[in-house]
Amino acid sequence: MSRTAPSRRGLLFGTAAVSAGALLTACTSNEPKQQEQPAGNTPAADDKPGKPVTIGFAGPQADHGWLNAINQNAKSRAAKYSDVTLEITEGSNDTAAQIGQVQTLINKKVDVLVILPADGKALTQVGLQAMRAGIPVVNLDRVFASPQAYRCWIGGDNYGMGLNAGTYIGEQLKDKPNAKVVELAGLDNLELTRQRTQGFDDALKNYPNITKVARQAADFTVESGQAKMAQLLQAQPAFDALWNHDDDQGVGALRAIAQAGRDDFLMVGGAGAKSAMDAIKAGTGVLKATVLYPPTMAASAIDLARALGQGKGVGGLAELEIPSSLTLYSAVVTKENVDDYLPTGFN
Repeated sequence: MSRTAPSRRGLLFGTAAVSAGALLTACTSNEPKQQEQPAGNTPAADDKPGKPVTIGFAGPQADHGWLNAINQNAKSRAAKYSDVTLEITEGSNDTAAQIGQVQTLINKKVDVLVILPADGKALTQVGLQAMRAGIPVVNLDRVFASPQAYRCWIGGDNYGMGLNAGTYIGEQLKDKPNAKVVELAGLDNLELTRQRTQGFDDALKNYPNITKVARQAADFTVESGQAKMAQLLQAQPAFDALWNHDDDQGVGALRAIAQAGRDDFLMVGGAGAKSAMDAIKAGTGVLKATVLYPPTMAASAIDLARALGQGKGVGGLAELEIPSSLTLYSAVVTKENVDDYLPTGFN
């Protein structure tokens, strides 16, 4: 799961089910066109081979299911294009090491950089360095401290995750008097955790019959999810719904719930792990929904980088250039629509 959050939400742009292929479409030629063109007929990137583009990809260490899915989405998307060469780093959670990796990619003179920084603030200067060297940067999810450090930002909506989780729970419990909910959050020192909680709390304000009676922070790990959920269950002998911020720590939370023999509440997860979607589809446990934080954003970032390298725009938009900001929508996955989203689930 992303460890810092964007400070802005730009153009709302679909769900994880919106493929990057649908994002960039409809180019009839790879040759430069005349300057005078009618609006809506500007060149956009498509799947046809065009100008060769070398994309440098630098992400953090894949020590979490979501982060591993980010890397896999980037690799598989780049492999789709015969005109794309992907220069990918090993990934590191050490900011100094990642800065060095990005500088190596700059020295290789890649055409475009896609960077998911281990720490957005700490890597801002190297983003600026790339931009000043004439290498456009696609800033993936964890936002740099300066908009001058990237050409385009694409990422998830942490506030929207909480808002949609709270709204789903609210609709399930709206007719229940004195309903109680609990929250299993992520790392409390991260802005993204605060945004998710704020969205959740704001949604619950629309349901005066619901009270949040407890909140416990975990660490985005299976072990912490199990330990913190066990504490919640012991402290709260009765409640109606649980929102868990992260499906990886949710594996541990579900273990604690099973060990306690509890099935008297509904649970909503976060991010969109395949294990969570499988459980939702089975419909036999407490997990009834998960709100997405789609790792498919990495595939879309590769598409955006390719478009930048080829001087193209985005299909479906009238503008010649790609937007400066794209915020993905946190769809709610339930038993009714889980088959649509299962292909995007990560391990």
